[in-house]
Amino acid sequence: MKNIANFLVASVVFGLVFVSPLFADQQKGNGRRPNIILIMCDDMGFSDVGCYGGEIDTPNIDRLAREGLRFTQFYNCAKCTTTRAAILTGLHPRRRGGLLQTNMITLGELLERTGYQTALIGKWHLGRTNTTHPVYRGFDEFYGLLDGCCNYFDPSIPDPPYKGGRVRFFAHNTERLTKFPKDFYTTDAFTDHALETMRRFAKTKKPFFLHVCYTAPHYPLHAKPQDIAKYRGKYRQGWDVLRRQRHARQVKMGLLDPKWKLSPTDSRAYDWKTANHDFEDLRMAVYAAMVDCMDQNIGRLLGELKALGVEENTVVMFLSDNGGCAEEPGGRDPAKRRPGPKDDYVAVGPAWGWAQNTPFRRYKSWVHEGGISTPFIVRWPGVVKANTMTHQPGHIIDIMPTFAELAGVDYPKNYEGKEIVPVEGISLVPILEGKTRRPHDTLCWEWAGNRAVREGKWKAVWDKLVRRWELYDLEADRTELNDLSEKEPELTNRLAAKYDAWAKKMGINRP
Repeated sequence: MKNIANFLVASVVFGLVFVSPLFADQQKGNGRRPNIILIMCDDMGFSDVGCYGGEIDTPNIDRLAREGLRFTQFYNCAKCTTTRAAILTGLHPRRRGGLLQTNMITLGELLERTGYQTALIGKWHLGRTNTTHPVYRGFDEFYGLLDGCCNYFDPSIPDPPYKGGRVRFFAHNTERLTKFPKDFYTTDAFTDHALETMRRFAKTKKPFFLHVCYTAPHYPLHAKPQDIAKYRGKYRQGWDVLRRQRHARQVKMGLLDPKWKLSPTDSRAYDWKTANHDFEDLRMAVYAAMVDCMDQNIGRLLGELKALGVEENTVVMFLSDNGGCAEEPGGRDPAKRRPGPKDDYVAVGPAWGWAQNTPFRRYKSWVHEGGISTPFIVRWPGVVKANTMTHQPGHIIDIMPTFAELAGVDYPKNYEGKEIVPVEGISLVPILEGKTRRPHDTLCWEWAGNRAVREGKWKAVWDKLVRRWELYDLEADRTELNDLSEKEPELTNRLAAKYDAWAKKMGINRP
């Protein structure tokens, strides 16, 4: 009765209760709203994990796909901060007034007020004031990094001078942590804390929401020696061979239409023949080891769900915050850089970063498909059909209305006496039910001068290095190789005008 009373109170706060067919089916089972675990990794490419064509050993993520639903056209916001704000609010990122404003409600705030226990473990990267810190934005528990990246083995070690020399802010709730054990590794530590939190939450009768935000495989390239050894020598054929192999697997899996050709060499990549093969093999081996370690930890999370007896009533989602990263702080001189141990700070660079997004063009910070496409997997035993795939487009702003529907509440018009911005996402529940969902009329993106707009099968893209609008038919050419802007100038201009209207609403100044 107490749970029902809490649910009714929450319904008054947030609006009229509705019950979707998906939620109704679950109610017929054990009468409980589902627990939700939303796992997001950092700077991982579209094709890195096995179930999206990668060669990295990811049996636990692959298991999620085998037991759940894979999206082939799911979008993020091309960059860490904008993605994190959008996924938390169900809104496109605003540039005027901040990414996380007080007239926006977060996933934590929505679910906390409907009776969920809430925790965010891992990377936050959206501020640490009394209006932007996770514990003030709906999360009962926070453990992790308030900044964008840190030393994996010891977050108290400052960044090198070429990365600004800062000591990153690591915290448990509002307490800053400055000392870490000798065997510390962030991916493991985040999982340890997530497991402790799950056990505590599972002791109650209330559902829980756990947002696990791994920093892996974001640079610096830090991994444990035993994980690195597993991949040494596997990347000595180079990124061009890697891309062809991944592409072939993707086509065979049905992730890609065979008519979509593999994109050619990226303008910022360099020739494998001129590269230091030992160094490049090591860079990618450490990166693969970081993904592998994250997968091992996801296996621990899944194992704990089963041990606690809540696996059947838990929705697990997995995605990445943007495409693979082409940044290269500190350069790639093997005489100066050493991937792997905690005493250096290395990244994979543009050639590997581009290859990680096979078959697409570009990478993080760009809004061609390589920068904004993410693996997205949803597993909910007995509800979401196992081993299925959808080609329907979705966007991270859709997660907020999806969670509202799973919790059985309408998205509120007011929060704590203040009118809030209406949600801009569309619930994914019809897709989870195996149905066709009404898609977004348009979707837009922007970061650092790169911009794009998608309407149905059409996508217009402005690359800041090209500096003009390109037009692509994504049904025929999702790898964006055949620019139709000269053949379709009116359509290109109409989409560009739609982007301009959206950018004005978001407070984006056109460069």
